[in-house]
Amino acid sequence: MRTSNHLIGALNFLTFLLSIPILGGGIWLSSRSNNTDCLQFLQWPLIIIGISIMVISLAGFAGACYRNTFLMRLYLVAMFIIIAVLIGFIIFAYVVTDKGSGRKVMNRVYLDYYLQDYSGWLEERVASDSYWGKISSCVRDSNTCRKMARNYNGVPESADMFYRRSLTSIQSGCCKPPTDCGYIYQNETMWNLGNGLMSANPDCTKWSNDQQQLCYVCDSCKAGVLASVRKSWRKVSVINIVVMIILVIVYIIAYAAYRNNRKMDNDEPYGEARMTKSQPSHFHL
Repeated sequence: MRTSNHLIGALNFLTFLLSIPILGGGIWLSSRSNNTDCLQFLQWPLIIIGISIMVISLAGFAGACYRNTFLMRLYLVAMFIIIAVLIGFIIFAYVVTDKGSGRKVMNRVYLDYYLQDYSGWLEERVASDSYWGKISSCVRDSNTCRKMARNYNGVPESADMFYRRSLTSIQSGCCKPPTDCGYIYQNETMWNLGNGLMSANPDCTKWSNDQQQLCYVCDSCKAGVLASVRKSWRKVSVINIVVMIILVIVYIIAYAAYRNNRKMDNDEPYGEARMTKSQPSHFHL
């Protein structure tokens, strides 16, 4: 019985440690939501799940140390619910970030981004006028476009040098006009109209050299934000999947150890089936 309690206590401590990557992923998304991705609602489910795992693990650890049946039952039931919620959250994250990617552009290293390449709940939320106003203000205040400026020996970079840069999705979508608009490069955030025919892309008429406007109202900017969120969420989801698999294994072992304790409390030799007893006890968790 003491060995089972030690095992359950050790497993709860391991579960507590596993909550740290989940909570860390939520905090990382929160930091990006303030100055990069600018979406300030996606990180909270992860933070809540991480804190919940921490609290429940401590309850299970206390239950194992003091042989408190109520705390152990609370741990098993609550952890089952948390694992189910985490699985649902992982599935949700993959579904809402399933579609969309940048398009390659001839003679350019960076990609261009188009809103029509994205769809689903996340795209509708980001593209909505009421929500986009907050996101575009966040992107503008982050000075992402201003930070694009580069000088070499006091000389601004040329168009050829800029075309060879690997831009982030937000830099490409919000800080310059779409390539198919045919604008002529002056510097990173200054582009003049070309002499040829302008593309039918509606973003072509939305571009402005006003440093407070640029392409913040463009669909390409919305697509750039979506691409950035997709990349961030996919990174966090990989960690969540690994943690979830370990949590399931730990939960199964903890449940088996708890059942073993229950058998010992009922004076059942370990491994003996309940139906072999003269008066089998009722089923308990």
